[in-house]
Amino acid sequence: MPPFSLFARSVLGIVACSLVSIAQPTAAGPRSNSRTGTAPVVQVHNGSYYGIHNAAYKEDLFLGIPFAQPPVGALRYQNPQPLNTTWSGTKNATQYSAECWGFGSDDWVLGNPVSEDCLTLNVVRPAGVAADQKLPVAVWIYGGGFFNGGSLDPRYNLSFIVERSVAMNKPMIGVSLNYRLQGLGALFSNEMLDAGVANLGLKDQRLALAWLHENIGAFGGDPSKVTIWGESAGASSVGWQLVAYGGRDDGLFRAAIEESGGPVDTKPVLTADDWQPFYDNITAAVGCGATVTSDSLACLRGVPIATLAAVLNSSVTAGVPSWGGSVDGDFLPNKTTALLLSGQFARVPLLHGRNHDEGTMFATQGINTSQEFVADVVDAGFSNETAATIAILYPDIPGVGIPATLDGRPTGADAYLGHQWKRSAAFSGDLVQHAPRRLISQTYARFNVSSWSYVFNVLVHGLSPVADGATHFQEVAFVFDNTQGLGYDTVVAQDPFEGEPETFDELAKIMSSMWVSFVVEGDPNCSGATDVHWPVYTLDEPYNILFDVNITGLVRAEPDDYRAAQIQYLQEEMISTFG
Repeated sequence: MPPFSLFARSVLGIVACSLVSIAQPTAAGPRSNSRTGTAPVVQVHNGSYYGIHNAAYKEDLFLGIPFAQPPVGALRYQNPQPLNTTWSGTKNATQYSAECWGFGSDDWVLGNPVSEDCLTLNVVRPAGVAADQKLPVAVWIYGGGFFNGGSLDPRYNLSFIVERSVAMNKPMIGVSLNYRLQGLGALFSNEMLDAGVANLGLKDQRLALAWLHENIGAFGGDPSKVTIWGESAGASSVGWQLVAYGGRDDGLFRAAIEESGGPVDTKPVLTADDWQPFYDNITAAVGCGATVTSDSLACLRGVPIATLAAVLNSSVTAGVPSWGGSVDGDFLPNKTTALLLSGQFARVPLLHGRNHDEGTMFATQGINTSQEFVADVVDAGFSNETAATIAILYPDIPGVGIPATLDGRPTGADAYLGHQWKRSAAFSGDLVQHAPRRLISQTYARFNVSSWSYVFNVLVHGLSPVADGATHFQEVAFVFDNTQGLGYDTVVAQDPFEGEPETFDELAKIMSSMWVSFVVEGDPNCSGATDVHWPVYTLDEPYNILFDVNITGLVRAEPDDYRAAQIQYLQEEMISTFG
């Protein structure tokens, strides 16, 4: 049972919750919410757009709106540039734009179009919103390892959660955006450092937020009530926006949501010198090497995109350890863990968490012996001494490993995972996800910033085998209230809710309602979907909310003390080794 003080906060939270109705526009209403026939029209700073009215969901959609000049030609490998033109007439905003060039399954399986001219965003609002309604806004930033993904992905359709907000009498506006990826948005080198053009994809996100700050009012949104929200690389993006420029508060957001990611370094941070060989290999492969030109960046800007993309999607980039943010002394003035621990982050409320069996996404497959396990820990960046201690803390005992859904060691068709799969997955999940999540929670509490932490523990049979458990990405369909499984039939050929008990739909309602409550109220406890209180995380009372279809009520608060000794040791070693 949670302590009495948690119950007391629950009562206070209910008192603070509010209900909002959607004002209907009048005949004399502002042009920003006028209509041309059935098409909604908005007037932003540069001109006007017409969108789509979705009668089935009673929503207005404005899709593919540019927030920056296209990063093509001379603007390739440049910081994103604000729009600098205006127009008369009304432009079309009825279709998603192409995704930014990416190289991975989220692009290939879905068959999504890709282009360099991709810096656009999409706005989904309840119909009938007056221009002065000032609705809260949730801005979704997709994941995909910074090498693939896009807002066109149907799994990120915002209509369901916006519809949920209206049903709750807490209407909000949903926004999704595109940002440059892989070698076009996350490349680094000494040339890029000297030119001040690192972290391009993250700067794309920042400019999109600035565009929204200037223009979301035209859609009936409130620029002072923006929540940035992402999963995986999107959650890391959110975390990096929080520590950007040393935690500088530009007034672009008032709250943040991180699902399976955040601003903690869990691997060695590559410097510009570390990146240089990869950059040199790319430039050489497209004819922009040092033997050809003294200005490789200028040369890269002139390479046909098909030629550049072919190289970026080849063995030339296969050795890149990972894509993401880089310490450039500007956008990221220091390593993200150091920025977080020193309090150099935007002091806004945070809702964040991890899935119970994250490690099955990140673990090395085929670990069969303790010697192989120790070698894998060393490969992760730790010393031999540290690896030996980790081997003791994470013993070869399947019963204490993950996932619990796999009873014993992998056999049969799962044997390729390795004899010590559950050991490897437990270590990898704690390193990459659970230790960082707890460190973020503890740090927010230390600086007296409100945060709410969760653990999601649902095996979605349509998305994962038993050996994966409640792994990475599984919560997304629940949070989006995507109980129709939109998009999943294309990616995995199965609706994650198909054939599952009603508790799956019920949990989706609870989770999406809590996310809406956080966006609208700044507190997840105003959802009306559950009586269970989600406590603010404190050092004296460190609690998570557990989401699980196998427990009474589907939700419960529980102490954040799982694998305490292991995670504390990993935190200390991560900080000393990577931070």
